[in-house]
Amino acid sequence: MSPSPWTPPAFTTRPTLTGSFGMTSSTHWLATGAAQSVLERGGNAFDAAVAGCLVLHVAEPHLNGPAGDLVGLVAPGGRAPRVLSGQGAAPAAATIAHYRSLGLEAVPGAGGLAAAIPGAFPALLLLLREHGTWEFADVAAYAIGYADRGVPVAPAWARTVGAVAELFRAHWPTSAALWMPDGRVPEAGETFCNPEWAHTLRRLAAAAGSSRTERIDAVLREWREGSVARELTAFLARPHRHSDGGAYAGVLAPEDLRGYDAAWEEPVTYRFRGIDVVKAPAWGSGPVLLQALAILSAFPDDELDPASARGAHVIIEALKLAFADRDAYYGEDAREVLEVLLSDAYARERAALITDAASPDWRPGAVPGREPFLPPLVSDAGGAGGSVGEPTVRSDGETRGDTCHLDVVDAAGNIASLTPSGGWLQSSPAVPGLGLAAGTRLQMTWLDEAAPAALRPGARPRTTLSPTLLQRDGEVIEALGTPGGDQQDQWQVPYLLRRILGGFSAQAAIDAPTFHTTHLPSSFWPRAWEPCGVVVEARLGADVVDDLRARGHAVTVVDGWSLGRLSSVGRDAGGILSAAANPRGASGYAAGR
Repeated sequence: MSPSPWTPPAFTTRPTLTGSFGMTSSTHWLATGAAQSVLERGGNAFDAAVAGCLVLHVAEPHLNGPAGDLVGLVAPGGRAPRVLSGQGAAPAAATIAHYRSLGLEAVPGAGGLAAAIPGAFPALLLLLREHGTWEFADVAAYAIGYADRGVPVAPAWARTVGAVAELFRAHWPTSAALWMPDGRVPEAGETFCNPEWAHTLRRLAAAAGSSRTERIDAVLREWREGSVARELTAFLARPHRHSDGGAYAGVLAPEDLRGYDAAWEEPVTYRFRGIDVVKAPAWGSGPVLLQALAILSAFPDDELDPASARGAHVIIEALKLAFADRDAYYGEDAREVLEVLLSDAYARERAALITDAASPDWRPGAVPGREPFLPPLVSDAGGAGGSVGEPTVRSDGETRGDTCHLDVVDAAGNIASLTPSGGWLQSSPAVPGLGLAAGTRLQMTWLDEAAPAALRPGARPRTTLSPTLLQRDGEVIEALGTPGGDQQDQWQVPYLLRRILGGFSAQAAIDAPTFHTTHLPSSFWPRAWEPCGVVVEARLGADVVDDLRARGHAVTVVDGWSLGRLSSVGRDAGGILSAAANPRGASGYAAGR
């Protein structure tokens, strides 16, 4: 039988940590340890977050890299959240006409043509410069140490290199040299070093200036105007193998890096049952979560329990409607559209479409003055419907991606939620001497001018990176996020319902069985969808699965501990801090005191 509504489990895989000094949670214990070490040595939450993210580049290179992307939400003193945009835009030469002239119908999933301007590293420098207190050399010391001395190879890392080993050997020899240094796929558990990235970080950290701010600015100049920019762009400009089998030159140019700045932006929020949920704007996917909550607000609490068949069904149908609006309307100029999409009247209209049966239709809503974009609905011949959130990597480098996440809170209430991604080791050929690869975020754009997320020079691709903050009465009380591509906002919905409505502890909500829908065109090449597709953890229960199938959902049941990789930290009104981390995959950990 299913659990009764809103019954928190008696057992959790770990405790929800509590304390008053500082808390960190991330997808890898080395990043958590580094960030917590910064707090212990007098740094604030933002110093700690930068150090932790730099370690993630080394510890999870199959999931993120310094030349990738980053989206963050930060709140100095726990108030007035800001969006940290480290999502680089399309290069000046990345035009639909150019890609079409190469015979392409879509941006390849791997190779330099898919590279946006690298934004992750500049975003970390912006955060450190404006809200941190430490020198760059000091926060980078942790990553340099791990790159020098080595980190343990995760099983998924080893599987990823194994999947692309022949691509590396035959077409990307620089990647083979970096990621297969002995000519073989590294084994899970063995120690891996990246001396090239350690050397690059030392070179960057040596940039001189008369003050802390000037020294950080000098690091940024060296990144975007010095040897890093020159070597990265010159290397990608050589024709190389892409995931479609063609050999093309990348279009990223030195001028693109020189003209790029990470930026601060205002977030968007939606109040759900008295809690303000804070997300990045609709140049990314984050407002999908807000739209889903707006639709769900029309239903009574007892119909929203994710552990029940009725609750799972309603949540899935709400997500399907929100994702249809994402593809129809989200893009760089979508802020005004969100005013409609998040309005109470619009949400009630969308909620009224949910019946007791799964809808097989693609149903974007109507926004006055806007024509909804209807994406190609291509069935999933490659089997993405069973995706469990770890990166699905093909032999050509195409990745149905995953990423990393890190949250930090300190005693002063400073709080940060950062999701770094892109620049995976399998995304494009490794740049010799730098120890990194460019990202592939442009695969999330369409080669169709009618699309709000079309490929346009200077426009950001519609990223899936989606951290979250929660506010009550103007105070940030929680930071959270997860890897998982298009699953990021989906896995956060059951978590938030269990926290806000069910009274679950953070760890209990993370542990609880979850699910997601594949009734959407994937953000990753080949952009396939599975009508009525749903993926559930087996722990959800056979009775719930049977009920969902009877309603018309195409359910794939996966291992009971394979979906969702959430991390979170929090701070209550009395100043008590908390943290929780995902047990799935045995790499995410929280620490604090």
